Amino acid sequence: MMDGPPRPPGYNAQRLRERDQPRPPVRRRGRRVNGGQPPPRRDPEGPARRINPLLPGILLALAVLVGTAGYLYDHARREQIAPGVRVGGVDIGGLSVTAARERLRQQLVAPLEHPVMVRAAGHTFTLTPREARLAVATDQLVGEALRTSRRGSIFTRVIDGLDGHRLNVNLSPRVTYSHAAVKHLIGRVARATGRPARNASVSPGGGGLRQVPGHDGVSVNGSLLGRQVESALVRPGGDRVLNAPMRVLHPTITTASLGRRYPAYIIIDRAAFRLRFYSHLHLADTYKIAVGRQGLETPGGLYDIQWKEVNPSWHVPNSSWAGALAGKVIPPGPQDPIKARWMAFNGGAGIHGTSDVGSLGSAASHGCIRMAIPDVIALYSRVPVGTPVFVA
Repeated sequence: MMDGPPRPPGYNAQRLRERDQPRPPVRRRGRRVNGGQPPPRRDPEGPARRINPLLPGILLALAVLVGTAGYLYDHARREQIAPGVRVGGVDIGGLSVTAARERLRQQLVAPLEHPVMVRAAGHTFTLTPREARLAVATDQLVGEALRTSRRGSIFTRVIDGLDGHRLNVNLSPRVTYSHAAVKHLIGRVARATGRPARNASVSPGGGGLRQVPGHDGVSVNGSLLGRQVESALVRPGGDRVLNAPMRVLHPTITTASLGRRYPAYIIIDRAAFRLRFYSHLHLADTYKIAVGRQGLETPGGLYDIQWKEVNPSWHVPNSSWAGALAGKVIPPGPQDPIKARWMAFNGGAGIHGTSDVGSLGSAASHGCIRMAIPDVIALYSRVPVGTPVFVA
């Protein structure tokens, strides 16, 4: 018999399942309870934190193995030039020291053993390596290339080697030579080919003045040629046959400027007894004169006006022809043969006026040039000190 109302079907099974379900924690007076029991504690050293005791040893062994392999790899390359290293454009990357030295000898040193030749004005001048005392420091270059290859730590070198890294370094070749030999070569070229410029000039003669045109000269550009020769000596791929650079030298005085240099010029034609005066190289006036008598001839040659004087005294020379007047000074007056003006040239000789106009057109003086008084006064004002005087 069952007491109470009848239960629905499956009631007992539902009750059993509810009993077996875990109850949620209930706080009672500040305590966490779960069916009267504290919650279970989790293990902090769970499965995820557990380490195999053999792992440190395995890692250490791997590190030692990798380090040893890296050391042996780097050690095997200690005498090898790194890829991408060049000397003067010659690629020696990847070569041993011995092979690099041989390649530099063939591709760097051998081309430099040819002479340098300079051509100028149909001449050829040669500078041999022996004359230039040419030397290439091959061993030092290879050593520098090796030091460049070994830069950095062992780790960077191993990584770069395995990765095929190229340094891309071009070392300058160390080539020495004699600067004195280069200078001597330039001097030879300059002496054989140089020609100085010639200024325009004046050529005086008994018939007058002739203007001589100037002409250009030529010289070697020594500084530029020196740089070209030095470059050819040290560059294995450079041109070793050079054309000397020349430059034109222009005259500083041309025919156009010649007249300005000669505002006045005097020509004394002893044979024709004429004095010709030129202004800026153009004939301005011609005067009749007297010249030195036989035995006291007016000396020929090119002179210049040294000093001038108005109404000068006569300083009589100590000569036998002066007689009792020798060494005396005759003041201006009737006894003074030097009239009106005096223009001295060639020491004691000079140009002066005379009252003896009958002597003009002859060889009558004691060496001076006599002129009519009006003529000498007119000439005096046009002739500055320094004026050339040519006695033909």
